[in-house]
Amino acid sequence: MQSDKEKIIRWIEENREQIIEFLQQLVQIPSDNPAGDCLPIASRLHGQLSQMGFEKVSLLEVDPSEVKAAGMLSLANVVAAVAFGDGDGPRIALNAHGDVVPPGLGWSVDPYGGEIRNGKMYGRGVAVSKSDIAAYTYAVQALRQAGVGGKLQGEVDLAFTFDEETGGELGPKWLLERGHIRPDMALVAGFTHAIVNAHNGCLHFEITAIGKSAHAAIPETGIDAVEAMVSILQSLYAYREVLKGKHSTVDGIDHPTLVVGLISGGINTNVVPDVCRCRVDRRLIPEEDPIEAEEEFRRIVESAAAKIDGLEVEIHRVLHAQSFGPVPNDTPIIQALAANWRSLMKDAGELSIHGVPLYTDARHFAAQGIATAMFGAGPRTLEEANGHRADEHVQLEDLIRAVKIVACTLYDLLLNESEG
Repeated sequence: MQSDKEKIIRWIEENREQIIEFLQQLVQIPSDNPAGDCLPIASRLHGQLSQMGFEKVSLLEVDPSEVKAAGMLSLANVVAAVAFGDGDGPRIALNAHGDVVPPGLGWSVDPYGGEIRNGKMYGRGVAVSKSDIAAYTYAVQALRQAGVGGKLQGEVDLAFTFDEETGGELGPKWLLERGHIRPDMALVAGFTHAIVNAHNGCLHFEITAIGKSAHAAIPETGIDAVEAMVSILQSLYAYREVLKGKHSTVDGIDHPTLVVGLISGGINTNVVPDVCRCRVDRRLIPEEDPIEAEEEFRRIVESAAAKIDGLEVEIHRVLHAQSFGPVPNDTPIIQALAANWRSLMKDAGELSIHGVPLYTDARHFAAQGIATAMFGAGPRTLEEANGHRADEHVQLEDLIRAVKIVACTLYDLLLNESEG
């Protein structure tokens, strides 16, 4: 078994430049979401996998009306099903997303260049999470090409999706609900220096304060919706302080958060505004009940609005992303990852298995009762990689180490004991 892993690692080292070039090509394909025109990158990836010899590769286009309703322009999912033996064994999905947030300002390099400097590749999405697409692809390719596949039994599905930045409803969830993938276990995009076994949930709300317009010269004849929204926000900011007193028992996750991310309103400078809207992000720790959290949020907003005569308020839930985990450390996929991590990352200190405060597509697998972990290519924290910020980058050595760890983990999980 050890000699098989040595073969896998040797194959990965021999194909190091090919892996890096594959990632570079992905970074050079714009896939900003929004606007969400993601069919081009999906089509390109479908072609790349086919050229690499993957036989069962599907480009699964999503109905345009569903895509439009999700606020995107075009979308398809890419699935490559790889059977080992007769396929009768564990089914493992490897899921990473290729849509990215827009680059924004402040870059010192072309965000779509894939430039390499001092052992790092720079570009939008290189860490979140195009590097995981490369790591997963070449981990499976290593099993196919390194001469060890005959000892394995089961199936691995490369499931690459392109709507994570807008919730993953038409990516992993869509694939699972339609039976395009039926995994027993799932590995979802993450970073090389830790295994993530839990993450926060999230509620997004849109609050609309509806007042009455009036001439700015006689403001007392109107109901100022912006002023009303200020009162509502003051109540929400006070509530945010209360949330800091709730603490999660999951390592890596602290307390619930609340952020007012968008606000708009008014007609003109000389008119009392009759409508004001804001969008609120409310993060849920794994221990929280989302129904109770939503009810609490609504009570706070409605109570603040009730103090203003004539004001109407509407609260619309835009998103509910479920929390994920914590998955027990003795789950087979985490045990296998941890064992290979310790074997291949001896210079990296102690392995951390923890939760993260963001939310990801891992939740869609966990919601189906699928044993799920997050692991991939990247640093210890999102901040180190400048994820969602200018000069996003990934250490190329982390990319290669992630390929090795994932490949050896798949080997362990798929090993046919009668061949071992």
